[in-house]
Amino acid sequence: MEQGIRCLRELAVLEIIFSEDERFPKSPDDVQCTSQMWLRFARLGPEMYSRYLATLQWREGEDKVGVLVNKLRIYEDTVTAPFRTHVSSVETRLAEQVRSLIEEGHQKLKKELKEEIYHISPEPTRVSAIRSRYPPARERAYTPRGNLWSFLREHGEDMRNWDGKPTSSLAARVRELKRETPTTKSSFRANTAPVSKAQNPRQYKKNDMTDPLEGTSGTYLQEESNVYHDRNRGGPASSQVEERDNRIYWTVWIRWPGTSDPQKYTALVDTGAQCTLMPSRYVGTESISISGVTGGSQQLTVLEAEVSLTGNGWQKHPIVTGPEAPCILGIDYLRNRYFKDPKGYRWAFGIAAVETEDIRQLSTLPGLSDDSCAVGLLRVEEQQVPIATTTVHRRQYRTDRDSVIPIHEMIRKLESQGVVSKARSPFNSPIWPVRKSSGEWRLTVDYRALNEVTPPLSAAVPDMLKLQYELESKAAKWYATIDIANAFFSIPLAAECRAQFAFTWKGVQYTWNRLPQGWKHSPTICHGLIQTALEKGEAPEHLQYIDDIIVWGNTAGEVFEKGEKIIQILLKAGFAIKRSKVKGPAQEIQFLGVKWQDGRRQIPTEVINKITAMSPPTSKKETQAFLGAIGFWRMHIPEYSQIVSPLYLVTRKKNDFHWGPEQQQAFAQIKQEIAHAVALGPVRTGPEVKNVLYSAAGNNGLSWSLWQKVPGETRGRPLGFWSRSYRGSEANYTPTEKEILAAYEGLQAASEVIGTETQLLLAPRLPVLGWMFKGKVPSTHHATDTTWSKWIALITQRARIGNPNRPGILEIITNWPEGANRKWKAAVWSPTRRVAQATEGQGGSSQVAELKAIQLALDIAEREK
Repeated sequence: MEQGIRCLRELAVLEIIFSEDERFPKSPDDVQCTSQMWLRFARLGPEMYSRYLATLQWREGEDKVGVLVNKLRIYEDTVTAPFRTHVSSVETRLAEQVRSLIEEGHQKLKKELKEEIYHISPEPTRVSAIRSRYPPARERAYTPRGNLWSFLREHGEDMRNWDGKPTSSLAARVRELKRETPTTKSSFRANTAPVSKAQNPRQYKKNDMTDPLEGTSGTYLQEESNVYHDRNRGGPASSQVEERDNRIYWTVWIRWPGTSDPQKYTALVDTGAQCTLMPSRYVGTESISISGVTGGSQQLTVLEAEVSLTGNGWQKHPIVTGPEAPCILGIDYLRNRYFKDPKGYRWAFGIAAVETEDIRQLSTLPGLSDDSCAVGLLRVEEQQVPIATTTVHRRQYRTDRDSVIPIHEMIRKLESQGVVSKARSPFNSPIWPVRKSSGEWRLTVDYRALNEVTPPLSAAVPDMLKLQYELESKAAKWYATIDIANAFFSIPLAAECRAQFAFTWKGVQYTWNRLPQGWKHSPTICHGLIQTALEKGEAPEHLQYIDDIIVWGNTAGEVFEKGEKIIQILLKAGFAIKRSKVKGPAQEIQFLGVKWQDGRRQIPTEVINKITAMSPPTSKKETQAFLGAIGFWRMHIPEYSQIVSPLYLVTRKKNDFHWGPEQQQAFAQIKQEIAHAVALGPVRTGPEVKNVLYSAAGNNGLSWSLWQKVPGETRGRPLGFWSRSYRGSEANYTPTEKEILAAYEGLQAASEVIGTETQLLLAPRLPVLGWMFKGKVPSTHHATDTTWSKWIALITQRARIGNPNRPGILEIITNWPEGANRKWKAAVWSPTRRVAQATEGQGGSSQVAELKAIQLALDIAEREK
């Protein structure tokens, strides 16, 4: 019944949510019950209540939900009171007969007792068996919620205050009342006659219960259908007989901002909660209102903290906090991850139903290190690197207090491994500790001043965006990634090159014997040496970005073999690989910060959560940090530049920081775009693949998007969205020139994704490109002749013009055999005033269409006077 009442209140909450009347009640109990609400509630109820629900008198438009809730509870008491009285009488009778059996040992009486027990129970079950399977309520220290509820109501409690409270709170209040008032049995129990089988032919089942008025254990008879079923949820929602908390709780460690010691929480695993909540005195700057299904709400704050389920492997995540917040681990943290609980069970939330337990993982290979500070030594000659042309000496500045102990221990560890050593050098650069996403610290040195006086070196690191385009074109089903442990520290330096990298810590000067982090040529040198080692070992097909490597394939076995081969090559070369940094084979994986699946790249869930939880910036620096966080994902957002242009205005040096309504609207809109960003790719090739480039020029800038469509698909798949603002004199171009510029820029960007040999179907927003294929350049324009020639050369060479939903003008030449079947259409477009008008007919020639177009143009001009 309680579940049914909760369902009725949920229906009332829906009425509140969708009501547009400001005077509509805010509490579910004050909402008037409509016929639709009552019929839906009655249909969801069990059969045992159907007769009463059908005959319950209620006045549509007058009775409120709270009034009906009281009627339902009164009916529940009327139904259950005879059962409880019958329980008491049967208990007494059974106890006397059991004692008689023990004393006299008469088998005949024992048989009669069994028959009587069978007469009550739907199944022949011995009392001793029931006790062994289900201990008495007294032993469990448990009281059914229904008894507690009845006791509180009989003692004058306002039950609306107890609705939704846990059973433990009700039990505590009952104990307080029992201490204040002598407990006696209520009159309605004493005067109620037992229910006989002839009066109620339904079957019953046994359960233990504790009477809150007596505090004794007994046997409770309850109808088997006394469980409120929610048919929308597919099963019993709750039972009044048993209120044991069988929910799942996990231990969570949280390291709040500005602290080094984590706090331990025991949180409820609630996949229905959209956010993670923790009770804490640490609060964020952005407030948020958290609402439940029953209409209650709390004003809390959002704060980003480091979270771990194991005490290791920290990850930043937004948490809703407040002194009175519940302790809940929500689906926002659990989604798309695997976990193992203390019992060894494996949990997966929001992940495709592909069980990888039976798939051999690369992390099981021998030779991988479990040491978090593992460092290898590449078997090559000591590297000669460029030496600074001028001596650079910078003093150590103040560092983060939380980093002092970890960095000190790290330096001692690196010294024991031979990575650093004590030195005397005229050079000196300050330490700049960086905290990783896992919560660990990375020892880096601020070599910005040294980098300025270091001779250049030809770069060999590939462009990250081009690597992503190449990985999109693979459209693989399985992936695996390998991350070399401390790859820079594995590369030895020549003795004459080491002095320039000196740094000071706690009054002692050190220098690097291996390649340091933070120096501008370290990525280039490291990438080249790893690439050489892989080529020498004849590694299978892979992609490499410095020390990150990914392999792919159509089967898990194929990916495992490739990954195993690469790991063996790297270990043989002298590198160390941590077991925790090897992932896969898996169908979803992260590489270079991007989530990959079936050749599609997506924004990881944790990135979306982090961005959407950010508070509005309060300074130029915070605004720049926010733009840096979202700028990496701009290809997933249509018209990104136009959306964030108000945010860039407040970051200009000549402008004072002012956060107005325009900036707030752009801030909210870009977060919504991030939350709903689509996956990009995969890039497919072949004669049947149609590549469509949409381009447009607006008031604030250019935008274009690339789509692919193959036969059998009703909708194409996006490969990327691009946008930029006007540069220099481009803002003075005519509307026609701006459209051509957008098409030109779109073709250049598309060539990086699908190559320069693939033909594109160009679909500009304005039909202004057809004349370009005739080789004529207009004489009046703002762009130079050189610019026009450049535009025409690329567009005519790489694109076809037309609408992707119908044949382009270059694809089909219409040839009508009879003039009577000809159709004509006239259209007029005014680029300056952005007015379009069209008309069509049958039986006329092209001259008719031209005359009609002239007539439409004159009509538009007349109206615009």
